[in-house]
Parts: sequence; structure tokens; C-alpha cells
Amino acid sequence: MRITQNVKLLLFFFFFISFLFIAVSAGESKCECSHEDDEANKAGARKYKIAAIPSVLAAGVIGVMFPLLGKFFPSLKPETTFFFVTKAFAAGVILATGFMHVLPEGYEKLTSPCLKGEAWEFPFTGFIAMVAAILTLSVDSFATSYFHKAHFKTSKRIGDGEEQDAGGGGGGGDELGLHVHAHGHTHGIVGVESGESQVQLHRTRVVAQVLEVGIIVHSVVIGISLGASQSPDTAKALFAALMFHQCFEGLGLGGCIAQGNFNCMSITIMSIFFSVTTPVGIAVGMAISSSYDDSSPTALIVQGVLNAASAGILIYMSLVDFLAADFMHPKMQSNTRLQIMAHISLLVGAGVMSLLAKWA
Repeated sequence: MRITQNVKLLLFFFFFISFLFIAVSAGESKCECSHEDDEANKAGARKYKIAAIPSVLAAGVIGVMFPLLGKFFPSLKPETTFFFVTKAFAAGVILATGFMHVLPEGYEKLTSPCLKGEAWEFPFTGFIAMVAAILTLSVDSFATSYFHKAHFKTSKRIGDGEEQDAGGGGGGGDELGLHVHAHGHTHGIVGVESGESQVQLHRTRVVAQVLEVGIIVHSVVIGISLGASQSPDTAKALFAALMFHQCFEGLGLGGCIAQGNFNCMSITIMSIFFSVTTPVGIAVGMAISSSYDDSSPTALIVQGVLNAASAGILIYMSLVDFLAADFMHPKMQSNTRLQIMAHISLLVGAGVMSLLAKWA
């Protein structure tokens, strides 16, 4: 569908722009706040960066593919108890990523003393996150409305056509006419229910693609941060944290992709795109590490804006499309044991990801 294609184009465009602006900022002169790290050891840091590329790639593949194995293992299919509990854990991870990782980074960048002028006293981070959340809501709402109207019109045409056929029976008998009329109404109801199911399916697909945008923006920034780092201690901490980070975020995205019932090609593209983003970001960071200055005004603004926008998307998606949708699901509401398990899983996911905020 056209809206689905537009979201994919937005994803690729955002990814390209992220690299473009951060790469451009590499050539800027250093800010007076910059300083040389005494313990910097390029050779020591490089080995962690090189090891991080395949390790983070593998972690991302494992995370995103795990929920997609439902086609082979029935217990991993959507709407099973295990899937609800796993998705609650993933929602906690994504929520904590937004609040504990990405939003603080945005505040740090956009309130840096290297950004001069009274304009930067305005809380841009919170404002950008709010706008990103509202825009995500708009995409979600308009996409759902579009597909709902399209399927409603189709169902209405089918129902009207069958009723006209029933009316054209003429003198064939009231009993036959009544039977055909009732049969037409039955088809109309089935058509509406099928249409509602299709609308929900398309909405889930839009949710998966918008979620991938939010995750990828953050992955680009943190990948370049690791690649550009000259400190072995910083590189080692980021290396370890990113493996868990990528695996857990992949778990949430994979669950959303599984519910979207994408075709094999789309699943492959989305999974690969998610998995390679951070490793490619690390490689780009390594390539520009000699000239990259993460305290230059342009780098601070670009990273701050991208982090704030990513935070708004991730927070909205986790609260509205993950937690609210699943915790209000009839299956969850009718099963107290499942509710308790899901809440515990949510807290564990958010807690683990919050602890990782110390390093990444």
C-alpha cells in the first residue's frame, strides 16, 4: 500500500540524513570544551571496535529473529501466553531506552556549554520529543483511518451488490427473497469483520515500520559514538552494553514484525536493515574518528535533535502500541496470572535496560 511504502521511504531517508549530517560535522573545528583524553589508546580501542562489528550484528540478528520463529514453534506465535510475556519484556526495554538512554543523551547534547546563545536556554529536547510523539500519533491515526475507509467502502459495495441481486429476484417467492436477503446481510457482516481485521493488520505494519525508524536513529548515533571513541575503557563498556542493547531492541521489533504478518521479502529487508545499522554506524565512526569532534556545535545539534526525536517515537510506541494495546487485550484482561507475569516481565525488561544506561 502507498502509506506503507511512504513509511519505508521515510525510514531510508532518515537513515541517510543521519549519516550525512554527522559526517559533515566531522570536519568542523573543535569547540573550546574539547579535551584530549590522557588514557586514549587508539590501538587498544580499535580492537574493541573491530570485535564489536560482528558481535553486535549477531546480537541484533538473534534478537530480531527470535519472535519470528513462531512459524516453526507454535509457542512463539502471537497471542500465546509466552508471546505476551516476551512482548511485555521488550516493551519495557524500549520504554527504558527512550527514557533512560536516548532522552538524557539529547538533553546532554542540546544543553552543552559549547552551544552559545540565549536560544539554547529553551528546552529543545523535550519539545522535539513531544513533536516527534505527536507526529508518530498522526502517522498511526491517519494510516489506520485510510485503511479503515478503504475497506469499509469495499465491504459496502459488496453488501449493496448482493442486496440488489436479492431484490431483482422479483416474483420468485417471498421465502426465497427473504433467504437471499438474509444471506446478503451475512456476507456484509463477514466482509466488515474481515475489513476490520485487515485494518488492524495494516496498522500493525505501520507501527512496526515507525518503531524501526525510532530504533535506527538511535542506533546510528550510538554506533558512530563507539566507532569514533579513542578510549579503550569507553569502547569496551559500549561494546558490552551494545550487544545487550541490540538484542533486546531486536526482540521488541521482531515481535512487532511477527504480528504484522509481512511477506518473506519484507521480513528479510526489515531484519537486515535493523541488524546492520549499528555495525555500519561503528564502521563510519571508525572511518571519521581522526577528524570527528563530537563536541563541535553541528555534531551536538544533530545528535541532540536525532536523540530527542528518537526518544519521542520510542516512548510513544512503547506506551501506546505495545503496553496499552497488549495490557487491555481481552486475553490479558481475563487472565490474572498472565497479567502478573506480564507486569513482572515489563519491570524486568525496563530494569535491565535502565542498568545498562550506566554504559550506553
